[in-house]
Amino acid sequence: MTVWCLIELDGDAVADASLRALTLARGLLPGTAGAAGVAAVVFGAPPALPGPPVAELAAYGVGDVYLVSGIDGYAPRAWARVLAELLGRIPDSTAPDSTGGGPAGAGHAVVAAGTEHGNEVLAHLGAITMLPMAANCVAVSASAAGPLDLVRQRWAGLLLEEAVLDAPAALLTVATDAVAAVPSPAAGAAVVHEVSAAVSDADLLVRAVETSGGTGGVSLATARVVVGGGRGVGSAEGFTPLEELATLLGGVVGVSRVVTSEGWRPHSMQVGQTGTKITPDLYLACGISGAIQHFAGCAGARHIIAINTDASAPMMTRADYAVIGDLHEVLPVLVKALQDRVLAR
Repeated sequence: MTVWCLIELDGDAVADASLRALTLARGLLPGTAGAAGVAAVVFGAPPALPGPPVAELAAYGVGDVYLVSGIDGYAPRAWARVLAELLGRIPDSTAPDSTGGGPAGAGHAVVAAGTEHGNEVLAHLGAITMLPMAANCVAVSASAAGPLDLVRQRWAGLLLEEAVLDAPAALLTVATDAVAAVPSPAAGAAVVHEVSAAVSDADLLVRAVETSGGTGGVSLATARVVVGGGRGVGSAEGFTPLEELATLLGGVVGVSRVVTSEGWRPHSMQVGQTGTKITPDLYLACGISGAIQHFAGCAGARHIIAINTDASAPMMTRADYAVIGDLHEVLPVLVKALQDRVLAR
């Protein structure tokens, strides 16, 4: 059995969400076969690897790294087409794909993080291979033969569903806030294979070319630090200290729904049930009351610090640490302290 895992990068490192996906992927393999049975698929130019990410991938049980070049930017259907072809190259693949995307290997699996990219690419892969996809899994139980027993999140994590996936090959995404990233106890060396994508113009009709921003291109879904702003920020201009703080901490800025409704920031920055679910090491919530829909998006954060003038706001009661005060007074002091610390080094 081979488990293919779609890997997303966070700068020069593997995104935390992908490390969580690798942790679950290893559990699909019997015994200590993880180092031999997990294959990572990374889309990017050859210079991206074999650098530090290869060692990081090997530490999480990856035996083979397939570096795919030839696709400029994020193209979900093209990525899915490459995954379908890789899945079809497994020697014991026998189930034909009626749509021409390549056979699906019996007993094999493709796993991705439950991010916007991971869910979209595997949905395309399911359409190409005519295989069912289970999204946002939190636990999967595999046996030597037969269907997979799995638990997955529904309704933005408010409900857990027990299900059975019976298919020639399993397509799974892993909920980004439910599985801890744990290195493999039987890690070995990872072998890098360079793959040149052969995709059609039709596969590239939808393509997003990502550019680096002030935070080095770190995405909201994979950032290790998120500085969130809500109604208490007061205006679009009020986000300046939040952006300064995020830059100093190597993170990104996120917002609550009311901020996007006011037009202060785009929906792509929204954290919550109808936005992006985040799993940072630190979430600093500034002027956010903490409605249940917002908390559904940030509950996976390892540590939450809330700054608010209302001590009884839901976010203040759920946070690990709470600062009762005006964010417009607290943040400038915090930014200056961090700047002084950087200059002192």
